[in-house]
Amino acid sequence: MIELRAGVLVQVTRKASPQFVRPILFRLIRIRTEWITYDGWAWLDGYQIDARGDAVARRSIYVQPAGLLPPEPELTPTRRPVPASRAATSRRVPSTRPHARAILGDKAVDELP
Repeated sequence: MIELRAGVLVQVTRKASPQFVRPILFRLIRIRTEWITYDGWAWLDGYQIDARGDAVARRSIYVQPAGLLPPEPELTPTRRPVPASRAATSRRVPSTRPHARAILGDKAVDELP
């Protein structure tokens, strides 16, 4: 059985619940202990994850934790790190040039409360 803690990525299949005919990847946020369940079942809050590793939907699912599987390697999303040269140039630096400031009425935007 997988240790359920925040951030863990699991594969949810029919072994966990009959509703998951098509398996999904699920990143756990928390276990809902305040909701009453049958013995061996649990409500989980988390995000459904796509193949790129992006969260596509926030969900609460009712499953048997014993049926949760570790993600298969070919299904595990791979995130490629941003090269250092691109990461340094992607930071937004505020412009100090007067012609780049937007004017709203008679006050500059940076002077508004």
